[in-house]
Amino acid sequence: MPKMTVKDLQVQGKRVLVRVDFNVPVDDSGKITDDRRIKAAIPTIRRLVEGGGKVILVSHFGRPKGFDAKLRMDNIAKRLQELMGKKVTKVDDCIGEEVKKAVAAMNEGEIVLLENVRFYKEETANDPEFARQLAEVADLYVNDAFGAAHRAHASTEGVTKHLQPAAAGLLIEKELNIMGKAITDPERPLVSILGGAKVADKLGVITNLLNKVNTLLIGGGMAYTFLKAKGLEIGRSLLDAERIDFAKEMMEQAKVKGVKLLLPVDVVVTDDFKNPTMHKIVTVEAIPAALQGVDIGPETIKLFSEAIKEAKTVIWNGPMGVFENPDFAVGTNAIAKAMAEADATTIVGGGDSAAAVEQLGYAPQMTHISTGGGASLEFLEGKQLPGVVALTDKK
Repeated sequence: MPKMTVKDLQVQGKRVLVRVDFNVPVDDSGKITDDRRIKAAIPTIRRLVEGGGKVILVSHFGRPKGFDAKLRMDNIAKRLQELMGKKVTKVDDCIGEEVKKAVAAMNEGEIVLLENVRFYKEETANDPEFARQLAEVADLYVNDAFGAAHRAHASTEGVTKHLQPAAAGLLIEKELNIMGKAITDPERPLVSILGGAKVADKLGVITNLLNKVNTLLIGGGMAYTFLKAKGLEIGRSLLDAERIDFAKEMMEQAKVKGVKLLLPVDVVVTDDFKNPTMHKIVTVEAIPAALQGVDIGPETIKLFSEAIKEAKTVIWNGPMGVFENPDFAVGTNAIAKAMAEADATTIVGGGDSAAAVEQLGYAPQMTHISTGGGASLEFLEGKQLPGVVALTDKK
């Protein structure tokens, strides 16, 4: 059932509580190093402001255990004010008298940003009384925090019991439309690229995608468990020993379903990925026992790039190697480049892959870069997202 969105709301004169995802990375001095998530919320905020709503923003920031002065929202409020070109009033709490007073003083089209909602442990516990207090200053609710939509927290799920209608923001609408179509009704061939460290993190994704894709490419640390399952020596490479049987089963399933499952044919190996003294390229049949794989090799890059070139829809989640080290980022960079050049719908599923695409300057050439790593993974698994389920169905 499709959900109501901000486009369905009449907001003039109404107090609108908007859950945004302003959980941005900062450096040691607290300076924001990447404001993508703030920018992603602006179309929804602007629409509500222009519609005459009184916009009350609430977000988490970091993982505080109770109040933490370093994780206050003040710098975020400043950055939002710069991006909006409009005053943003920051309140030093997210519930209680101070919030009530600030909201009572609001005029139409004004913006208030509440304090970090995770200063209260009741937020992640989805405490009903805390949710009621969050909701009591508003008339309507909008969730535009896709990055937190897979969590049933007070500000993503609990508040909807008190505020109706509860609608999706433009960002959540876009995420659901683009990723939803890629999974349920894609232009084919549909190619998915999975990387990252652990097979365990992607069990559900692999299982679900094998029923959807034409080709599945597996790189990154998780590829070594699959290579081991094929009986190859993987040296000191990352291994998820408990998932070897799962990897065998998935390779069998791929055969049965007629899905091309491509694994690396060559890799970059090193003595120590944190402090390497050497690295070289070897075929996957010749990984030395004393070394570990840290990136895909040139032949694998060719193989994977060809598959991407033939695709009409590509979904990518997870880097191809230890991409924090430029020497071991060649594979991840090559995948980003192949996707940027592909004549296809290209979707990057948040997290490290999104960071890589941004750093390399390929972001404008991608159809969609998801703002939620965990949420996009659960969506690709075919799971329901509690923060979306809780929104009002469109009549």
